[in-house]
Amino acid sequence: MTRFILADLRRLWAGALVVVLLVALATALGVTVTLQERALRLGSARAADKFDLVIGAAGSETQLVLSSVFLQPAPLPLLAGEVLPKLLADPRVAWAAPVGFGDSFSGYPVVGTTKALISSTVAGLAEGRMFDKEGEALVGAAVKLPLGAEIKPMHGSSATGGETHAGVVYHVSGRLPPTGTPWDRAILVPIQAVWHVHGLGEDEHHDEHEEHGGERAAVPGDVEDHADHDHHGIDADAPVKETFAGELPGLPAILVKPKTIADAYKLRQAYRSGTTTAVFPGEVLTNLYATLGDARLVLSAVAAGSQGLVAAALVLVTVTHIGQRRRQIGALRAFGAPRWAVFMIVWLELFLLVALGVGLGYLIGFTAAHMIASAFTVQSGIVLPVEFARQDLLAAVVLLASAAALAAVPAVLAYRQSPARALRA
Repeated sequence: MTRFILADLRRLWAGALVVVLLVALATALGVTVTLQERALRLGSARAADKFDLVIGAAGSETQLVLSSVFLQPAPLPLLAGEVLPKLLADPRVAWAAPVGFGDSFSGYPVVGTTKALISSTVAGLAEGRMFDKEGEALVGAAVKLPLGAEIKPMHGSSATGGETHAGVVYHVSGRLPPTGTPWDRAILVPIQAVWHVHGLGEDEHHDEHEEHGGERAAVPGDVEDHADHDHHGIDADAPVKETFAGELPGLPAILVKPKTIADAYKLRQAYRSGTTTAVFPGEVLTNLYATLGDARLVLSAVAAGSQGLVAAALVLVTVTHIGQRRRQIGALRAFGAPRWAVFMIVWLELFLLVALGVGLGYLIGFTAAHMIASAFTVQSGIVLPVEFARQDLLAAVVLLASAAALAAVPAVLAYRQSPARALRA
């Protein structure tokens, strides 16, 4: 029986190949949608895991989390600077770190923050040392810059026609270990450097200049650029300060680590007022997942519809094929082949083709999901874990069971065929 089936498939290889490809592509669509949706959920949840609470000015909670945690470029209303020292003095807060953004370099976002945030979220540096001066910067694991490299930040990005800040240069002092988050593509600089680059906190900056011996050293081309554009700069040798008091510039967001879960809810409630908003990143992600789930339902329905159309087409093709093989089936019966043997030959041929298509579809779907995840990681920095789960095995069993039932339709027709009538046809 096996030799007969293999010989038959070799003779009809073109049709068999079409059947396998149809089943594989229909299966791959559903597998890709399922794996990619799950990977996006897991990857985004892991990216937000280290940030318990985000506080910003009143506005869109979703955009606040996307900008501060996932570093998606978008203008945010500024939070009053006085909120930061208030949080730092709050006994319910383990640490609070401001984040400032808006600049970029070679497509990487430049993020102003504090050493407290970095030391609390990563276990040491991969190489180099922490920034200690305004002119120093740390780079994420995915930033392709060596230690000591110069960074000349641009306001906005080249894609939006941004303008390079004249006379502002950071030097890479260290590299962070991989985190699997958008922060792997970030360039981290002291928050006060970001303020000074944008002309904020000028009084404090002036005092620092005097403490370090007068005005900032001239940078080639700086005078001309200042005359044309009135740019601000940094004191590259000014030490990084981790204490904040007095009148501070506005902040896009503050990342907060509460001491306990109860403290987290109390802080969230305290800062949900008319001028401020506080949100758990997981809370926002849950809402996004609901939208993502709706999209997945639509795509899954499309995949199921395509699989149904393929199944109907296969039934039609195989029934027609059985009609064309009536003489062959009649000859087998005439030579003494029992009905069950004819049934098994026809059933096994179609089932093997569909099963091969399902297996190939899972492989194609897994590969496609990996390629999409890799492209997304390069673009956003979020590592998407593409992996099979137990429910995927269950789905494969259901598909194979459906294939077995589908293959039985033409096999039953062949089983019931009369050998005498087949030979007379």
